[in-house]
Amino acid sequence: MRGNNSPYDLLFTRYMRLIHFLLPAFLCAGCMVRQKVAPFPPSKAGYGEQSVVIDNPANQVLIRINEPIPTEMDHNKKTLLVFYALPNGNSIEWTMGKQMKEGDDWHFDIQHIAAQTRYLRKVMQDHNIITVYLANRLKSWPAWKKQRPDGPLEIKRIVDSVAAMYGTYHPELVLSSHSGGGSFIFGYLDAVTVIPDKVQRIVFIDSDYGYVDSLHAGKLSDWLKNSRQHYLNVLAYNDSVVTYNGKPLVSATGGTWYRSKLMQQNLARDFRFSSHTDTSFIHYSALGRRIDILLKQNPAAKIYHTEQVARNGFIHTILNGTAYQKKAGYQYWGVRAYTAFIGKEE
Repeated sequence: MRGNNSPYDLLFTRYMRLIHFLLPAFLCAGCMVRQKVAPFPPSKAGYGEQSVVIDNPANQVLIRINEPIPTEMDHNKKTLLVFYALPNGNSIEWTMGKQMKEGDDWHFDIQHIAAQTRYLRKVMQDHNIITVYLANRLKSWPAWKKQRPDGPLEIKRIVDSVAAMYGTYHPELVLSSHSGGGSFIFGYLDAVTVIPDKVQRIVFIDSDYGYVDSLHAGKLSDWLKNSRQHYLNVLAYNDSVVTYNGKPLVSATGGTWYRSKLMQQNLARDFRFSSHTDTSFIHYSALGRRIDILLKQNPAAKIYHTEQVARNGFIHTILNGTAYQKKAGYQYWGVRAYTAFIGKEE
């Protein structure tokens, strides 16, 4: 007979907390809608991990949580709970990625967050690393928010609810995003007066389109000042020179190149930045690289949107500025360091 503190009893406790905490966030006003909550099956790809999937039609939000199997979850380790808000147009399966075979959709090979998570688990063996994929039926967080006046508050409820599942592990939260997924993060920032201390890292991978100085600079600045454990990582590329079908890809002020530079200029009112420019990147950093903004030069006017993720971008934004970075053996914008961790199925 298993004791009350066995890994499987703890798993059951988290599953019940999932039902309890997420139910209010997944109900529409005045109606009860059955949400589909899949239990924690082992991943088809193996690697000592398992997933839970939440699909509720009430608010059209889809969540997939990937965590180590119960015997690998350890209360003596730190726990990193990474919320990854998906890019526009992508499914969770595409975002996770898999080994490509003939006939597969090319989207399976452009992000590989599942494999990059496994790479991180190997490097950060003293951590429980949990990745929370955040999507919606519209496949667009900006479009989803436009349909919901209470969108920011609901985003906060979702983050708080998932974090509560792992309350006994005292998780450190990472709010990460790619492309339109940045709208999810800005929704969270809009819902809070002060960014909670439990949020340890905020990441924009070509996703800070929605940055507004009057709404976000002060909150980010105060949060960065509040703890030496708070990190802001921004990756972007020069999208202002790109044309698509004969038209500019973004407006003069609407792309991440412009928005990232604007964010840096606003934060420079409170923090002293160093900068370095070469033929590949413009690099701004402050607070011992706790603020790190890396902008890819683009003289050939190419589209590097997803390349920023695929070329170890997810790994980089988790390890950047930490003691793990040097020993990890990866290079941002280099060859894929996580190839050995790409599963045949997810």
